Amino acid sequence: MSKEPFAQIAIAQIPKILTLLDRNPHSPTYGCFDRNFWHYKIVDFPTGMSQEFVWPLALAYATDAPDNPFYQQPILPKWVEAGILYAARSAHGDGSCDDYFPYERAAGAAAFSLLACVESYQLLQLDNPEILAFFERRADWLAHHEESGRLSNHQALIVLCLKLVGQLLHTSKWSRAKARRLSKLLSWQSPEGWFPEYEGADPGYQTLTIWCLAQLDRLSTRSDDNLKEAIVKAVEFASLFVHPDGSFGGEYASRNTYNFFPHGFELVGRWMPKALGVNDLFLKGLAKGLAPCYADDHIIGHHTWNYFLAWRDFVDDRPPPLPRPLGQIWLQDAKIAIDRAVSQPYTPENSPQTLPPKLDESNPAELAPAVTELYLAANKGGVFKLFRGDRLVASDTHFSLLVHQGGKLRTAVGHLVGDYEVSLDHEEMIVRGNLGWAKQPQMTPLKLMVLRVVMLTGGRFFPDLIRKILQKLLITGKDPAPYSFIRRLRFEEGRWHVIDELSAPTWKDVVSAQIGGDRTSIYVVMSRTFQLNQLQPWIDLTQTVRQLEDGQILRLERWL
Repeated sequence: MSKEPFAQIAIAQIPKILTLLDRNPHSPTYGCFDRNFWHYKIVDFPTGMSQEFVWPLALAYATDAPDNPFYQQPILPKWVEAGILYAARSAHGDGSCDDYFPYERAAGAAAFSLLACVESYQLLQLDNPEILAFFERRADWLAHHEESGRLSNHQALIVLCLKLVGQLLHTSKWSRAKARRLSKLLSWQSPEGWFPEYEGADPGYQTLTIWCLAQLDRLSTRSDDNLKEAIVKAVEFASLFVHPDGSFGGEYASRNTYNFFPHGFELVGRWMPKALGVNDLFLKGLAKGLAPCYADDHIIGHHTWNYFLAWRDFVDDRPPPLPRPLGQIWLQDAKIAIDRAVSQPYTPENSPQTLPPKLDESNPAELAPAVTELYLAANKGGVFKLFRGDRLVASDTHFSLLVHQGGKLRTAVGHLVGDYEVSLDHEEMIVRGNLGWAKQPQMTPLKLMVLRVVMLTGGRFFPDLIRKILQKLLITGKDPAPYSFIRRLRFEEGRWHVIDELSAPTWKDVVSAQIGGDRTSIYVVMSRTFQLNQLQPWIDLTQTVRQLEDGQILRLERWL
């Protein structure tokens, strides 16, 4: 198994990260990675999360990987130190920083950027008292700050930050806060192994939490059985969601992410060899071009540094791949079903529907029996992905209707997290419920002005309240729409038979009706990234809907 894709993908991101950086030592924003702030001047404050990008630069400097033009380039440590100093000087007096609006004091941005700055400082062996004083201020703030929402990856990041800064400064002042947060995080873990992210399980963010816990375990001077047990359960859960084509996660997860942080599996794999198999299959996906694209201005750093670390700490002695067991797995708490079964050979007579994408009828291997793998989110109305062998056959994010309502166009969708009626057995899966109105608000000049006025006055003293309100508006909760559905999936004669029915009080208001493969609407920073499997076309049901009379049911039947 070649580890090179990890380094290749990471190195490819460095030119863009350097473009985002103000590299001019005579500039007042020297070291700032928020190009929208220092260059375009279209925002009025720099996002603190961007300073996380110092770590990819530090790793690019220190990583002797093939075809790495940045290795040991003497200018890079100067730019990294400038980035850390800018993080310190642009922070609030208490060490916190903002991410999306002024005086937000965002825990996630503060933790990610602190982690990156501390690791870069030590990797490059810097010596700067101003930076050390900043690390202490930010760790003080993180130790006592409690953010709204249940985001396990943030809790894990904060614990790791407190551990790292404590070791760097040779202090135990945050020991109680660190122990309290770690205990809280471990108490959140489901018996199924997953850690919650807002409303449920997200395998993508789970891999980041695994990495944090693996780092804590590696840094500990004595073994912690509770921590080890939590890591084992977390890895067991995450291992279920690396697909046969090497892709990972997606729209059936609670946060809709394709996140994958591989370094944690290399660390855990040293004492739990099964963890290495997750990375082995993921690397096959990378080799086929299935890496999701995270190369935007805000999130390009996360995976870049983690890929560098996975390459650096890659375990050479790896066990052979384990077989993927057939049968159905029902994760009651996560409300996710995984079903693996053997499909029958393809023949024109038994497959009346369209062939799977790129199926080669002249290739006997393509037409032979193969294992199908179904991943279905019952808590999202039955959103699913289906694979046959190592090929994605269908990605289905449920009904999406564009509807005239009250003089406006609104979108009713079936992929929102909710409490649906679910019936599962080995013969049939049934999910019933209502579509929900998609959360699609956009900023306007007036809204931005109001938010600025609020945050520059009383809101600056209650940033968590503002954050909680925005989370409710953009992320959590479901406002039901007047469209009810029944989704049935049956494994019949070696194929999946999918039957969808949708009822409406009237069809006259429906402008467009579709089922797409990557439709999501709730706001999640790391979601809605492009991945090669998203090239499949959507199913357009608009003409069918236009022929329906009120009281009639929209019915779609598919064999997959």
